[in-house]
Amino acid sequence: MTVIGPLVDHHCHGLVTDDLDRAGFEALMNEADGPSPLGTTLFDSMLGLAIRRWCAPVLDLEPHVPADDYLARRRELGADEVNRRLVRAAGIDTFVVDTGLVPERLTTPGELAALCGAGSHEVLRLEAVAEAALAAGTRHVDVPDEVVVRLRSAGAVGAKSIAAYRVGLSLPPRRPTDAQLVAALAETDPRRLAHPVVSAWLAWTAVDLGMPLQLHVGYGDSDVDLADCDPLRLTAFLRATEERGVPVLLLHNYPFHRHAAYLAQVFDHVFLDVGLATHNTGALSVALVRESLELAPFGKLLFSTDAFGLAELYHLGAVLFRRGLGDLLDTLVDDGELSTADADHVAALVGHVNARRVYGLGEPHVAG
Repeated sequence: MTVIGPLVDHHCHGLVTDDLDRAGFEALMNEADGPSPLGTTLFDSMLGLAIRRWCAPVLDLEPHVPADDYLARRRELGADEVNRRLVRAAGIDTFVVDTGLVPERLTTPGELAALCGAGSHEVLRLEAVAEAALAAGTRHVDVPDEVVVRLRSAGAVGAKSIAAYRVGLSLPPRRPTDAQLVAALAETDPRRLAHPVVSAWLAWTAVDLGMPLQLHVGYGDSDVDLADCDPLRLTAFLRATEERGVPVLLLHNYPFHRHAAYLAQVFDHVFLDVGLATHNTGALSVALVRESLELAPFGKLLFSTDAFGLAELYHLGAVLFRRGLGDLLDTLVDDGELSTADADHVAALVGHVNARRVYGLGEPHVAG
């Protein structure tokens, strides 16, 4: 049996520390706004089944306990204890945290990592950096220099673009000029930058600074126009940036994970994960992992949870990914398609080696 050891979660978010009622919990389960006013519940989904199957035992409950009993036990233990138990059970060695999404509500990277004695690193959300510069009173003409200063001085291991949410993924094969950026800033809301030139300038700037660039792809909340989020729309941008040698990391990718795997095969600097979709597809996520490895070289797939708010999403992301990858590798070994040494090598690459190489993270963290 292939053993998949401690993981590097290369894309994730902080946790809420409030005790949640059922509505509050369901609002954080997936990309929906919460339980439908028409009477459906998010517990009636593959994710809901997975929480009751895999998270309940960590809270001293029987698998498949009713949802109300699960939530009652969660409140009894308290958010701090629930977070500690579930994050520790995930077996994640290092967290690479996107801090650009409502950071005032969530644990910091250091607080998250302290729950299990792990290491942590920050990824800067590009749009949030530019919006913060404008909120601080930076003049439009000074934004290009100010954004570069903020990106260089933050000590982050990478940058993330949410162009998919704002303008779609058809990023241009040429960097917009600073003058074009300044003109575009005058045409968009400074509190929510949504302009093709702004998104393109930010993405190109990260690449020019040598920062590994994460791009949201595919599945997300209702702000996303999914038809505009196919990673194949990035082809011209990827073709133009390949010579820079800066990693471009395609996040989530569902339902376009096969497209992302193709891009990772044909472009040297492209990597992918299937975070977010792994825990949302629950027991059916085995197929997702298998399909992602149909074309992607083993050195191009990374592990992530994209967990946000709920510690359950960290635990499930890790459990289900280990099951999916482990089952696939064991089947290939049983069929004589690879050796046990090969299987262990692939497990290490995907679990932690690829992320450490791409982000320059160095050796695994050792808790003191």
